[in-house]
This record gives sequence, C-alpha cells and structure tokens, in this order.
Amino acid sequence: MESFEVRTGQRDQMLDITRGVQAAVDEAGVERGKVVVFIPHTTAGVTINENADPDVVHDTLRQLDEMVPWRQPFYRHGEGNSASHVKASMMGSSVTVLIDGGKLQLGTWQGVWFCEFDGPRTRQVWVRVVAD
Repeated sequence: MESFEVRTGQRDQMLDITRGVQAAVDEAGVERGKVVVFIPHTTAGVTINENADPDVVHDTLRQLDEMVPWRQPFYRHGEGNSASHVKASMMGSSVTVLIDGGKLQLGTWQGVWFCEFDGPRTRQVWVRVVAD
C-alpha cells in the first residue's frame, strides 16, 4: 500500500489529488488493473468529479453546507463537528479507478478530489494498486 499526505488549509475544502494517485500507480508499475483510494478519517472524504471548472468545487461545497450546516441545535456530538462527520459520510471514504496503459482511466473532465470538512489538518491518503 502506498500513502501520501494532504495538508488542508481550512474547513470545507476540496483538493485535487489526481496527480498523487497517478504517482502511486507509476510507483507500482502496474499497466492494467485498478487503484483504490481510501481516506482513513471520519471528517474527510474522497470523490470523483470535474476538475476543469473551479465553480464545480464551489457549488459542491456550498450545496453540502446548505444541506448540512455547521451549527444545528439538534447536533449531540460533543466535539462540535457533527456536520463534518455527516458530510464525510455523504461523500464516502473510498473511490476505485481503473488503470490501463499505466494511466488512470478517468473521463475527460474528471479528477480525484480529497474533501476536507474539519480542517485545517494534515491528512493521509491510502492508495492500493492492484494488477489484473
């Protein structure tokens, strides 16, 4: 298993980690297979989405914040970051991407995004490359 760190600067942030995932594939030397990207944190997640227009990230984060606001009178979690946990569950903790010719098989506009919901933090991204 490969891993790399992501340093986030704030709460509710998405960082394009596609290059880091591709670097792990390059390091593994796998030509055909798949890569699983796993986030071992309960207040962060990972997703695949557009990486061409930054407004997509803005719109995603804004909609998540509207659906799951930071403060709610009914939150019971003592640390005060319930919204971060809910958003992380909504985004998910892993994605799988196919590999062909040693390259991630993402659509034209797709990228792999680390989603920070409780930063700033130094986070881990775990990557498992599996050959066919």
